[in-house]
Amino acid sequence: MPMIIAGIGTALPPHTIAQSDASAITQRFSCATADQERLFHTFYRRAGVQTRHCVVLEKSEGDLSERQSFYDTAAPTTLERMRRYELEAPRLAVSASQRALEDAGLASGRITHLITVSCTGFSAPGFDIQLIKQLNLRRDVARTHVGFMGCHGALNGLRAAKAYIEADPAARALICAVELCSLHHHYGWDAGQVVANALFADGAAAVVGVAAGSGPAHDPLRVVMCGSFLVDDSEDAMSWRIGDQGFAMTLAARVPDLIGGHLRGWLESWLERRGLGPDDIGSWAVHPGGPRVLSAVSEALALPRSALEVSHQVLAELGNMSSPTILFILDRLRRAHAPRPCVAIGFGPGLAIEAALLT
Repeated sequence: MPMIIAGIGTALPPHTIAQSDASAITQRFSCATADQERLFHTFYRRAGVQTRHCVVLEKSEGDLSERQSFYDTAAPTTLERMRRYELEAPRLAVSASQRALEDAGLASGRITHLITVSCTGFSAPGFDIQLIKQLNLRRDVARTHVGFMGCHGALNGLRAAKAYIEADPAARALICAVELCSLHHHYGWDAGQVVANALFADGAAAVVGVAAGSGPAHDPLRVVMCGSFLVDDSEDAMSWRIGDQGFAMTLAARVPDLIGGHLRGWLESWLERRGLGPDDIGSWAVHPGGPRVLSAVSEALALPRSALEVSHQVLAELGNMSSPTILFILDRLRRAHAPRPCVAIGFGPGLAIEAALLT
């Protein structure tokens, strides 16, 4: 029995910051020379981000020096960043999951499988335990954690849920992705880290998955198939490593070229399994790793910018939230009754491409 997405819920930290203000705050611990300052502002202007939600913010307005106290002249240690993650991640995860359950019209006690996704913090017990306690999930709920897979992690979570439900049509899965990227701002001058600082944001999203015909969902998204492709000799293109200043994100300049050189060939062979081609796809949910990533996808698939407009909108309004971002895009497409079939695509360390076909 195929899996359908019966409900989607999203959650954001309460406070926002404009990109110009984020630039002003972070410049003071990133730049040491005038040349670095010029490059710094160029990176922030070209990031495609206008506003972001961040858990480190204490106010949305007012004097910049009073907006946040987490980042100061000395960089917070990785321990301090992880303690903040343990405090903040469950709040967002619970909020998004509650909304997904409400959207699906499903009581929390009926969830049989809980799949959590995150790459910006780790602790044991994790936020999955808080989901069980605060949502009053069954104590025998089957737990799976998708960790450190980066921006395509939610698609891996969908893949796991699909497998559980196809194996047992009575299964009902809650997938929750939460990322607190703002906890990993890097101090000092490193062009790659400055780009990451300019792009990433915080958020959470959750999905309820059930077998087709077993839920009350109206016009649900059916997850037809999932696909994965690892690009050869690309390990240096995207990485996410634990360092003394939290987790260090590396996004090489050649990522768009790798996408341009490999995406279409693999995607065509993958879609062909269902007798489809790129021209048959009605809508696209592409993870906005950055403007150049979206441009590379558009060029590789010969798509107009309008085909990825929702991805551009989410990047501009919310930033790159890593794994939850693709679910924010799917939610907007669903609510707009975007044409189907829909293909969701994400990119992560590897360099790996993950995709899902939804009808």
